[in-house]
Amino acid sequence: MHAPIGHFEHAAPAPDRLDELTRPVADAVRAWHGSVPADQIVYVDTDPEWADTATFVERYGQELLEQAANCVVVAGKRGGETMLAACVVLSTTRVDVNGVVRRQLGARKASFASMDTATGETGMEYGGITPVGLPADWPVLVDSAVVDLPYVLVGSGRRRGKLLVPGKAFAELPGAVVLEGLGVA
Repeated sequence: MHAPIGHFEHAAPAPDRLDELTRPVADAVRAWHGSVPADQIVYVDTDPEWADTATFVERYGQELLEQAANCVVVAGKRGGETMLAACVVLSTTRVDVNGVVRRQLGARKASFASMDTATGETGMEYGGITPVGLPADWPVLVDSAVVDLPYVLVGSGRRRGKLLVPGKAFAELPGAVVLEGLGVA
């Protein structure tokens, strides 16, 4: 199945647009392996002011809301230790930080990581964080509804641009754990 790029004027396979990606995302695309070929990951060039999901779907079409996902960085704390993880949920839901995430990380407390922590640890821009290219030792918690979609629109590592990624590819990311109920209404 090919990516639904009809909505976008400037779209190309991500391996052909490595110069548009942050270093960790470009490195991950360059080293991509798995059941989904790297050229099925599509980079869509967009204006940075349209990076937020609500603004993006207003610009490109409300139907994209059902295909969009958000990737957020969370911090789980237990004792004096902090563990960072990424959570990927459909944009129509929110991350169950205090339930599913906290239990999965074995943390006493879980919360969204600060902007400085999220950007500093990922090498990505706030508002554009993507699960592609995260630190290899991070858990990447993915809602099962994301994996079930043919294609998912997610950040590209920068506020400028998005990635269209086959849903099943999220289950193959390093550190990926697919969870039911990670995203709640």
